[in-house]
Formats: sequence, C-alpha cells, structure tokens
Amino acid sequence: MARRDGLIHGYAQAMIAVAEAEGALGTVEDELFAFAKAVEQNTALREALTDPSLPSENKKATIHELLGGRAHPLTASLLALVVDSGRARELGKIVDEFTAVAAERRRHAVAEVRTAVPLTDEQRGKIAAALAKATGKSLEVKVVVDPSVIGGVVAHIGDEIIDGSIRTRLEDAKQQLGSV
Repeated sequence: MARRDGLIHGYAQAMIAVAEAEGALGTVEDELFAFAKAVEQNTALREALTDPSLPSENKKATIHELLGGRAHPLTASLLALVVDSGRARELGKIVDEFTAVAAERRRHAVAEVRTAVPLTDEQRGKIAAALAKATGKSLEVKVVVDPSVIGGVVAHIGDEIIDGSIRTRLEDAKQQLGSV
C-alpha cells in the first residue's frame, strides 16, 4: 500500500511542479478537481476513461471533447498524462493528493463542500469564513454540486464532516418524532 500512496503522491507532486512552472496552479487545480468529481459522479464517463479494452487515444479524445477550449490546455495535458500512464482509475486519488499538497504548500486545509446548486463567490466566501471559524483552520473551499444534498451544505475537512444539509435535518426530525 505504501508504494501505491507514494506513486499517487509522486504523480501529484509532478503535476503541481508543471502547473507552478506554467504559472497556472490555481486554475489547473480547480479544473482537475472539477473533472475528477465529474468522473466520480458519472458512471459512463468513469467507464470510458478506465476501460482497459479501450485505446488510450479514445480516452484522450474523450477528455479533449469534454474540456475543449473551456479549460486551461495544461489541465487536458495532465489528464492525458494520467490516462496514458494507465492510471485513470487512480485519477480521483491523484487529484485529491494534488489538492492537498497544493493547499499544504499554501498552509491551508482543503474543505470539500457539497451543495445542491452552484455557489456565488459571496456564498463561497461566507461558507469558507464559517468553516474556518468552526475548525480554527485556514481553508481552501472546493465546491461540488451534488443534487442529493437537496439544500444546505455538507463539508468534509480531512476526517471531519460538518453536515448542514436539509436532508440530515429532516432525518433527525423524523427520528425524534418517531421516538416520542
């Protein structure tokens, strides 16, 4: 297991070095994070990128088709590198490590915030401030739009989960009513 973690860390470190050298670390980090979460949530996309019977060229074409001119060219190149290396199954872990190492370099922790709808910059700022106050850490907020949240937010900061979702509040109320 240590070798695999080292491998994932190595990929993340190399990708960060390239993004820093190109002066695009923040942009590439955000785009890689969003792409990895899309792969995580979309079974067909995940299968298209991880199916060993499909040629690497098809997988890279899928990445190019999805990102096109909407992402930094380096983002697509780094994703293609992961696919070409046969590491598409580890993409989520590599990107998580990339995000964690980049945040660590900035002396921040990463807060993955799941919401039902996209957040404005103002909302993101308020959530970051509230989570920083609650945890006592400087945080970088990465937002994942997840319709299963219904409303509110669910934040993951390391091993800590802060669940302010409407779904959880409704389930708690249902349990309290059931025990009365």
